[in-house]
This record gives sequence, structure tokens and C-alpha cells, in this order.
Amino acid sequence: MLDRTARCLDVGFIIAGGLIAHSMRFSASTDFGDTERLLIAFNSVLALLIFPAFGVYDTWRGKPLAAMLARVALAWMAVVAAGLLLAFTLHRMDAVSRLWFAYSTIISGALIIASKCLVYSVLRVMRSRGLNQRTVAIVGAQGFTRTLLAHLSSTPGQGFTPVCILDTSGDEALHASGIGSARTGRLPVLNDFDEFLAKVRAEDINEVWLALPLSQEHTIYRFLHALRHDFVNLRLIPDTRSMSLFNHSMTDVAGLPTINLTTSPVSAMQMWPKLLFDRCFAAAALIALAPLLIGISIAIKTTSKGPVLFTQYRKGADGRPFRIYKFRSMAMHVEHAGHVTQASRNDPRVTKVGAFIRRTSLDELPQFLNVLLGDMSVVGPRPHAIEHDDMYKDLVYGYMYRYRIKPGITGWAQVNGYRGATTKVEKMESRVKFDLFYIHNWSFWFDIKIVAITMIKGFIGRNAY
Repeated sequence: MLDRTARCLDVGFIIAGGLIAHSMRFSASTDFGDTERLLIAFNSVLALLIFPAFGVYDTWRGKPLAAMLARVALAWMAVVAAGLLLAFTLHRMDAVSRLWFAYSTIISGALIIASKCLVYSVLRVMRSRGLNQRTVAIVGAQGFTRTLLAHLSSTPGQGFTPVCILDTSGDEALHASGIGSARTGRLPVLNDFDEFLAKVRAEDINEVWLALPLSQEHTIYRFLHALRHDFVNLRLIPDTRSMSLFNHSMTDVAGLPTINLTTSPVSAMQMWPKLLFDRCFAAAALIALAPLLIGISIAIKTTSKGPVLFTQYRKGADGRPFRIYKFRSMAMHVEHAGHVTQASRNDPRVTKVGAFIRRTSLDELPQFLNVLLGDMSVVGPRPHAIEHDDMYKDLVYGYMYRYRIKPGITGWAQVNGYRGATTKVEKMESRVKFDLFYIHNWSFWFDIKIVAITMIKGFIGRNAY
């Protein structure tokens, strides 16, 4: 019933868009051209055919609004493109007002999208108040089950209400006390398979979620077999927490449903604002700081022998090596192959000018060149010497995941005090935790926040020497 109502409304909005566009384009005329009528009728019929193919009338429960609206907009563009193709095929484009066509396309599309937003918002409010709910029974171990319950409790607008749990960990104390949250209350916890199935059937529960590790294939198949005759949605929410550090998402690879375990956490499309900001900010910084850069270069050249810039290979995004640029802060010396000695307090290798620019992080300014070249970002995990990567990758869990994105001049770890030498594994572990938090929670505005904190706090740190 709701599906039919939505289809009728969409057709009505297409017709209304055409009528409103006609009154806007031909305010004094009520005469509708044959080609305009044909296009409105064709778009109405085509919408009924194309919209279902794009999933416009699928349930939006539990799905992000932005993704669904993008799907609606894409479906409407497909309808409009087909309408244009029809007009060209019939050689009737000369009879169609281009302004009317643009008006009708925009108005009808806006009406359709606005109606979807309104319905989505109303349903979320209803579900937040306990209406229009789908009941859920969860199968899984205690830890992951609590995670799912916490998520459902924090998103009541999704419209899923947990009603019982089948615990696969065999925790008797848990069975006696139950499990739940402030919103869900204490849910009954069962440990018998047949008792759980009987409850699902007796209470006509809508969905069964299998929150199980992928290794429990036998248990998954057991539920598939047991519920094969029941009209209940059986969903697998794999517990992959121990398999990688990143949030797991579903994607389509070669036409196959795929779970991403260790892939780049941010898509190329999402990174465009960051890429644009990096280049513009780096160019502006180099221009604005040009006098300072020249002054530091002269100071380095006149106080010690050797080049102005220090270069060293570091790992970039996905482990690709690049040559990093820094102002030279040490006297020229030779390191043993495969070994890099970190600077320490009162290090005799550090020059007087070098001590100042290291303490104030001015030695990092040439890395804006790396940003312009695309090797680095303004904000990101700091790149370490390749020799240190080889040492820490087996000592610190998740260390190499830092290189899933471009390294940065400043980062979340640095503004939280983790900069300079890392003489202990514990310090590196803390730094990596901050870096992984940044990767998990990246957004363009998170970058802006880090840049602002860096500029307010300055670059001076107690651990830099």
C-alpha cells in the first residue's frame, strides 16, 4: 500500500512540475504543447519503470539518508535523460522550450526529493517514539552483542527493537541477569537453540541477527536450515573486530559481495576536499613564509658546513617511498647502514641553529613542498624513518596501518603532545593509538580542527630536541 502511494505521489510530482514550469515560462498562456504533454507522460511512465530498478521504493529503514537521496537523484536524472533522447529521436526538440524543460526537471526533482526527506524524517520521529518498530533477536557472544545493543540504543530512529538474545559464550551469570541498556531494558538471554527458535516463532519476531565470527560457519548454516520455512529476515553481522583495525564495510568487487577488512578507510571521492585544501594551504604557506624560509636557509648555510636541506626516504600512502625535505639541523655525519640514531637531549650533532629550529619545528617547513608534490598531506600521521618502521611494525600492533593514508606535517598525535623522539615502545604505542583514532574518525573538519590547534598551540614541544 505504501509502495503504491509513493509511486502515485512521484507521478503527481512529475505532472505538477510540468504544470508549474509551464506557468513560470508561459505566464499568460494555458495552452499546453503536444510535445510537452508527451514528455510529461513519458517521464511519468518511465519513472514507474526506472525508480524500482534504482531501489527508490526499497525500505529506507536503517540506511543513510544521503545515500538514498543520491540514488533518487540519479534515478530522476536517468528518467530525464531518457526523455531528452525521446525528443531527439522524434525530432521534436525544436518544439520544446528549453527553459520549460529545465524548470520542470528541477521542480519535479525537488518535489520528489523533498517528499522523500519529509517521509524519512517523519518515520524517524515515529520510530524514536517507539512506533513502526521491527523486532530483532540477536545471536552472538557477550562482547559483540553488547556492542550491537549499544548501537541500537543510540540510534532509536532506525526502528529496530531487540527483544531477546541467544548467547553463544555459555555465560550462566549472564543468562540469569539478562543484558540490555537504558532504552532496551533487560533482555532475556537464552542458551538453548530450540528454545530460542520457539520464542522467535511464538512472538513473530521480524528479524534474527547472527552476530557471529566468520569461523562459525556451522552455526550460520544451522540457522539457515532451521528457519528456511519461516518468514523472518535472517541477517549475518560478522564479528570481525579481531581481524583488522578499521571499520568493515560491504562493497561489490567483480560482481561479488565483499567485506572490506584492511582497505583504505576513505574513498578517493571523500578525499577531494582534503587534496584541494592541502595544495592551496601548502602554496599559501610557502608564499607567506618565503622570507622566513630564506632567513633560515642563510642561517644554516653560514653556521655549518653542508646542504641547507636534509632529505631522507620515508613511507607514504600505502607504503610508497618518497623523499622527505627538512631543514638540516645537525652537523654532517655518517650513520651505519640500516641504523638511524634519534636525536637526544644535548645531542652534540645538533647545531645551534638546528637546536632552535628543531625545538620550534621550523625544520619541518620544507615539507610543504612534499605536500605540493602530493607525497604528504598537511594533516596526517607523522612519517618515521624506514629503519624505525622496520623496528616498530612487529612491536606495536597496528603500526603499519598508519600508512593507509598520506602522512602529514602535523597530526592528532602531535597536537596531543606526542612529538619528538620515541625512546620507548610505550610512547610509540600511544602515538599510534592517536593516529589510528584520526584515521577511524577522519573528516575534513577534523583536519581543520587539528590545523587550528596547531596554529594556536604553536609548534614548540618539550620532547623536541
